[in-house]
Amino acid sequence: METAGFETFEPTGELGHSDVNLDMIVDVPVTLSMEVGRTSISIRNLLQLNQGSVVELDRVAGEPLDVFVNGTLVAHGEVVVVNEKFGIRLTDVISPSERVKKLQ
Repeated sequence: METAGFETFEPTGELGHSDVNLDMIVDVPVTLSMEVGRTSISIRNLLQLNQGSVVELDRVAGEPLDVFVNGTLVAHGEVVVVNEKFGIRLTDVISPSERVKKLQ
């Protein structure tokens, strides 16, 4: 039986784009979501919600929104309106090395 040979992986500490062939993954779909805030609510209270109900969130007005890609925090931003549609202006992007640290 032959054994397969693999190159040794040497982490560089910072993810460098020059070492990665992005052409292989640029068309892979991902889910981008923005979070205004969170709250915990009992099922009893959830079932009582109707049109006009207000749900208090854990954020103060004016605080940045969280931007997630496939459930991973990648940035913070603020809501903007562009051509009568909502958008988000990124104010802080989490570095690739910080994202990797959070995965460990």
